[in-house]
Amino acid sequence: MEILDCERLLANRCRRRSFLLGAGFLTGLTVASQWHPVSANSRFSGYPFSLGVASGDPLPDSVVIWTRLAPKPLSGGGMPLVNVPVRWQVALDENMKQVVRRGTVLATPELAHSVHVDVRGLDPNRWYWYQFQVGREVSPIGRTRTAPAFYGSISQLNFAFVSCQDWQNGYYTAYRHLAEENLDLVLHLGDYIYEYGPQPGGPRQHNSPEIITLADYRNRHALYKTDPNLQAAHAAFPWIVTWDDHEVDNNYANLIPEDNQTQEAFKKRRANAYQAYYEHMPLRQSSLPNGPDALLYRRFTFGNLAEFNVLDTRQYRTDQPCDDGLKPQCPQAFDPNATMTGSEQEQWLLKGLDQSRSRWNVIAQQTMLAEYNFNSNPGVGVFNVDQWDGYVAARNRLLSFLNQRQPSNPVVITGDIHSSWVHDLKLDFTNPKSATVGTEFVGTSITSDFPTSFIAPVQASLRNNPHTKFFDGAFRGYVRCKLTPQRWQSDYRVVSSIVDLNATVKTLASFVVQNGQPGAYRS
Repeated sequence: MEILDCERLLANRCRRRSFLLGAGFLTGLTVASQWHPVSANSRFSGYPFSLGVASGDPLPDSVVIWTRLAPKPLSGGGMPLVNVPVRWQVALDENMKQVVRRGTVLATPELAHSVHVDVRGLDPNRWYWYQFQVGREVSPIGRTRTAPAFYGSISQLNFAFVSCQDWQNGYYTAYRHLAEENLDLVLHLGDYIYEYGPQPGGPRQHNSPEIITLADYRNRHALYKTDPNLQAAHAAFPWIVTWDDHEVDNNYANLIPEDNQTQEAFKKRRANAYQAYYEHMPLRQSSLPNGPDALLYRRFTFGNLAEFNVLDTRQYRTDQPCDDGLKPQCPQAFDPNATMTGSEQEQWLLKGLDQSRSRWNVIAQQTMLAEYNFNSNPGVGVFNVDQWDGYVAARNRLLSFLNQRQPSNPVVITGDIHSSWVHDLKLDFTNPKSATVGTEFVGTSITSDFPTSFIAPVQASLRNNPHTKFFDGAFRGYVRCKLTPQRWQSDYRVVSSIVDLNATVKTLASFVVQNGQPGAYRS
């Protein structure tokens, strides 16, 4: 295996602060990290790559590759307070013979011995394989893919989107099937972990209380990352990730927690959660948190075919109106100053859509954008005000923009609600004859529960929501999307059970959007 000789490297470089070599150099590491000793011949109490490998944020010439050294993953990682050189390499073949990039990066205690290598100088639109080594230990081999050249002509893009993977509620069999799909990338739309304490009744459980501290969040991420099916899905494709609420606290809004924590206590909790999230995801240094703040909204272009606007609708939002929950909309739900994204992110989104040259313009975000009246009877509507139904003016600004500026083929992909939906996005949801300005595909969860008792009432309320083309609350899984210049197809892929490790997968329904014709139809 062609990997740099660590001893020779250490002899030449370990005294220099710029020891972090290659594209993985992290200029933002805290000064304290330079004072940790460098361990050249680490011995580990267990396999250091217990959390697998991952890649993400693909660009035409670069991709981030990730791992974390954690011989005792559920006990703080089990690493000493030393900096550890980790060698990495990227190859053109799965046997790692045709190496095209290699280097060494320090895994530091400040980032829980995680490494995020921004591998640059790659060719666009091609598969690569990558691997890490520390001492005599080697990681699994991961596969990744760069994006096509900016606005270059491509004929097809295959991706899947996922969300909501409560460990205690079920097995990640959906990820085993996803890893076998023919995809170019995966998007995770939030709720990668859940912060809750023990929840009895599921097929697997943990005994840790609700997480608060940095150590808590690190251990919870590590627990989730030990799952072999999740590791397989990460190792198979590059991922683009964003968060929702459970990465920190259920239904939090900006610095407002769900429960009675003080704002100062919650600010510290959010900082802990954001740091642990960064440590466990294949993100660039631009997303490295600064205390309780982190830049996670960003944009990815795949040739001339698709552009993904990845949103963060938790960090900047105003408080949920009407005291949150499922209820009639109070006047605050129509407040023009209420926001899901914050003003800066909103303007970034609209400007990006306006300037896009892509055929399909994707908005990847968390909670359902379309209006939905959960009341099955005529009269006062009932709405989920944690969704965009609690931020009507902000939604109207976006939909009015889509109607007026008409970016090419806007499609929203959404998670959060643990169920499958398809919506035509209307300029005026109260008028079925109103203009359709886009399409929304809402994916079900990987494992998180949609209460069975809710299914019949939602089905009964469909008649009051003619813009909603599909709903299913019974099945878990993921959404597989195939894009061509003329057609978008979303396949709702679901597993037979989340409590059966041998569960099968099937396509529950497929919907198509034609180029230039907003709105979906069943295929």
